[in-house]
Amino acid sequence: MMNEARLGVGIQGLAQSEVAYQNAVTYAKDRIQGRSLTGPKNPEKQADPIIVHPDVRRVLMTIRSFNEAARALYMWTSLHGDVSHLSQDDAEKQASDDIMGLLTPVVKGVLTDKGFDNTVMAQQLYGGHGYIQEWGMEQFVRDARIAMIYEGANGVQALDLVGRKLPANGGRAIQAWFKEVGAFIKEHEGDEELGVYMKGLKQSLKDLQAATMWFMQNAMKNPDDAGAGSTDYMHLFGLVALGYMWTKIAIAANRKIKDGANGQEDWLKTKLTLGTFFMERVMPESSAHLARISTGSETMMSLDAEAF
Repeated sequence: MMNEARLGVGIQGLAQSEVAYQNAVTYAKDRIQGRSLTGPKNPEKQADPIIVHPDVRRVLMTIRSFNEAARALYMWTSLHGDVSHLSQDDAEKQASDDIMGLLTPVVKGVLTDKGFDNTVMAQQLYGGHGYIQEWGMEQFVRDARIAMIYEGANGVQALDLVGRKLPANGGRAIQAWFKEVGAFIKEHEGDEELGVYMKGLKQSLKDLQAATMWFMQNAMKNPDDAGAGSTDYMHLFGLVALGYMWTKIAIAANRKIKDGANGQEDWLKTKLTLGTFFMERVMPESSAHLARISTGSETMMSLDAEAF
């Protein structure tokens, strides 16, 4: 029951991110303020729409590139749920059940943490307008915030992932995850069209494996090390999962373009641009997560309670 609820809350975080994006992009196309850094785009008007500004596009593309990968991750995880219930193959059922257990705290924690972050970024595009009820953005921010708390606060999701899901059944699930993503990379790393995707996915997987090994070497003798790095680990895992989804999306988009695109070439190329943005601008965060995990808990736990 709790796992089902947590997956449902994960989709709530994604939904809030999506509706905030849809409102923000409409506003960015309509609101005129300032001029493009490379010269006026609408010289007949007093100003350009704010969507011409790079930082506005950074915000919009960060949100949308997350939304599309998160939607794919949720569907992919849901398919494993179907297999775990309906497959006639016991080994296949077990493998999908393991993946579901491993990804449930990731889906809940990452999609709701980022869902809230994204509603705040979308609100920011409105300037002071975003803080008043008239535009509705402050409502999205308030609605998104609860998803990080109920059905197990996200700090608990991270502890569940590191303390329970990683060591479960001798690490069977995480080993299967590493094997799956690693085999996928090996299969496609020669594809020149996937260069930026392979670079980002390979590095993030390497960082996740290094973080997992660090926990194995340190957390057994000092459980505080696991607790100190658990939230970073959850988000590092999320980056690998989202990068995996984006690479799958890119493969499908490239294949459809080669097959004629069926009138959707512009839409598919937009997908590829968003995926490239995610790999270039978001995936490098994996190394920061690893660096924080590797500092352990010593500094974090060194202060007496009275010092706070």
